[in-house]
Amino acid sequence: MRARLKFLLFTLLAWPGLSAGERLPIDDKQAPETRKDLEAIQSALIAALPKVRAATVGIELEEGFGTGVIVSADGLILTAAHVSGGVKKKITVVLEDGTKLKAQTLGLNSETDAAMIRITEPGTWRFVEIDRNDSARLGDWVFALGHSGGFDKNRGLVTRLGRLVRLANSTFQSDCILIGGDSGGPLFDLQGRLVGINSRVGNEVQENMHVPMSEFVGKWDDLLKGEFIGEGPFTKKPVKGSGFLGLATDARPEGGLKVTKVGKKTPAETAGLKEGDVILKLNDTPLAKREDLQNLLKEMAEGDVITLDLLRGGKNETLTLNLGAR
Repeated sequence: MRARLKFLLFTLLAWPGLSAGERLPIDDKQAPETRKDLEAIQSALIAALPKVRAATVGIELEEGFGTGVIVSADGLILTAAHVSGGVKKKITVVLEDGTKLKAQTLGLNSETDAAMIRITEPGTWRFVEIDRNDSARLGDWVFALGHSGGFDKNRGLVTRLGRLVRLANSTFQSDCILIGGDSGGPLFDLQGRLVGINSRVGNEVQENMHVPMSEFVGKWDDLLKGEFIGEGPFTKKPVKGSGFLGLATDARPEGGLKVTKVGKKTPAETAGLKEGDVILKLNDTPLAKREDLQNLLKEMAEGDVITLDLLRGGKNETLTLNLGAR
């Protein structure tokens, strides 16, 4: 296997007569039969890699690291639901060159492990083409990208070549060798089209599962709107009242809540709240007494994004943060 991969990495010859987007003849063969077949695989892989690597991102998690891929110029990212971890959460994504960008999770399907994320910083981003026509076939040659074991700028993304060995309605199975950190990363055909997202990493070479693009396309609008779809098993549904802020307040006669204490290592402290700040609104809802804040938090869950309008030193400020867990 290593000798074959080494050969593929150092040979660059094109398959004659192949048009862009056309299916490779090698996909229809049970196994490569000649040197020309191996050269065709290598040629296609090397031609596709620069663009797809530039669009593949790392995703920083509270514990560990995941991967995703940009699918639009305005920064829409597809990944796995167990990587995004919830809806409307602030997260950080990392480009291949190490640049870190602010982002927010959108919707997810907890039953199929599909999720969306949006880069929230201004910019135009490199992106990949989605296979919206469900064109993948059993036996197709594919390659997976991922930040295996976590982000490593010097090493870069890891590429794994393999074939689709099983197709089901909500799952593709390949023999691409994946490990932790690859979850949420892209699976491409040899034309560089995104056909799946890495989901479950198996203990054996042939036990690596991917979410097919049909599972994203079929729920596209709901995912964009930030819907939490299903009841698991890949992500737990948020529980109302589980959101935690971590501060104490007193009501002011003129309105708003004065912060009297900020807990150590709480979401409030992480977001930069300070004693003496006055919270005027939570998510545009005015606060006149402590019960107003408590009642709003009772309807929120761990991971929810909230916006606080503050009065600090006589100046108005706005903070956005994720609630923690009680």
